[in-house]
Amino acid sequence: MAETDVLQQLGPNPSRKEILAHWEPENQAFWEKFGKKIANENLYTSTWALVLSFVVWTLWATIAAKLNAIGFNFTDEQIFTLAALPGLVGATGRLFYTYLPGLLGGKTSTLITTALLLLPILGLGNALQDTSTSYDTFVLLVSFIGIAGANFSASMANIGFFFPKAHKGLALGINAGVGNLGVSLIYLTAPLLIGWNLSSFFGPGVQTANGMLYVQNVCYFWAIPIVLTLGLIWKFMDNLPLPKQSPKSIVSIFGNKHTWLMCWIYTCGFGSFIGFSAALGLLVSKEFPEISFSMAAFLGPFIGAGVRPVGGWLADKLDSGSKVTLWSLFIMLAASIVVLLGLQAHNFVMFFAAFLLLFLTTGFVNGASFRMIPYIFNNPFQSSLVTGFTAAIAAYGAFLIPKIFGWSYSSFQSVTPAFYVLIAFIVSTIVVTWWFYARKDSGIKC
Repeated sequence: MAETDVLQQLGPNPSRKEILAHWEPENQAFWEKFGKKIANENLYTSTWALVLSFVVWTLWATIAAKLNAIGFNFTDEQIFTLAALPGLVGATGRLFYTYLPGLLGGKTSTLITTALLLLPILGLGNALQDTSTSYDTFVLLVSFIGIAGANFSASMANIGFFFPKAHKGLALGINAGVGNLGVSLIYLTAPLLIGWNLSSFFGPGVQTANGMLYVQNVCYFWAIPIVLTLGLIWKFMDNLPLPKQSPKSIVSIFGNKHTWLMCWIYTCGFGSFIGFSAALGLLVSKEFPEISFSMAAFLGPFIGAGVRPVGGWLADKLDSGSKVTLWSLFIMLAASIVVLLGLQAHNFVMFFAAFLLLFLTTGFVNGASFRMIPYIFNNPFQSSLVTGFTAAIAAYGAFLIPKIFGWSYSSFQSVTPAFYVLIAFIVSTIVVTWWFYARKDSGIKC
């Protein structure tokens, strides 16, 4: 349709519903006059809702170590099992949440999935105040927390439809990157909330060797912004009139090799980001027990999430997500080797500085690789499905990386073999990215 045609159809003062019914973001005149404002309102609201999802998803990791200190009596195996459950459930849930925007609409799906976050955190807040709460009850509640991790796929599958292809990299980078900041936000605020006497609002604390602890504060406090955000979603988000996805269209992505190649690349980026976020504190406590790390745990996730929009923006600017991804992977490889050398030399400064660089590169890979998908899959609906599916597969990093570290320690009494595995994975991702997308004769410009 010509650029002026859609404007003539809409008239001088169309309603928001009429604008959404004629949504054409690739139409420059439509985009500048109507589309940009609505798209940005949806982006900013979706991004904040995603921040809260990541807060809830990683909330349990900030309080699990305090369980026995406040009167519970769980074994190490039980506590580590609980710690792994949100990652496992979140990753699996993403496989299904990818399709929610197409089935329910972006606004409706965001409203429902955000409201559901209230159930597990309020339940946990109550359970943490009763030391007779059974392990099985915690298994159910902590597993329920995992659905927060699934929200990412629904959010990313939705937001891309609002933006023209030339702006998708930055938009998806903002949604995902700022959303990922929820990981560092909960790591930063949890120690403060646990020690803050809010007993008149959230219940009494427990006296421990390290002072009074109010562990339930972490759960109850974050319920407040979740409730307020439901109002923002209702006011500022929209359901685009998307065609319903048929089972055939859903299954079609699995027969395309590029679906699996992008899963491999994105897992190296986001899987590493979320896996290292979950495992770094444990790794430091094992390798550098003399270091007090609790207040620095947020730095890596903060850097990785913060630069993700920059990765998307740079890919847009250079018109090549594959090249930005490839360069970032090379730096990631170098950083991983230096991390290993720092461990072997027992040099915390070398180790931590290299780990922060590692987080930095995951952010660039995440932002740039997601920009590649709309150029590999020209059909926007197929692109949306692949975006959500790759996000689901990559989220298993939250489960696998801690497990790889645990396997390495139990089998070899050292974490070195785990880093050999991770370095080999990065090398394989470099080869995949270069051969299929970044080399001159790959046949795909993305």
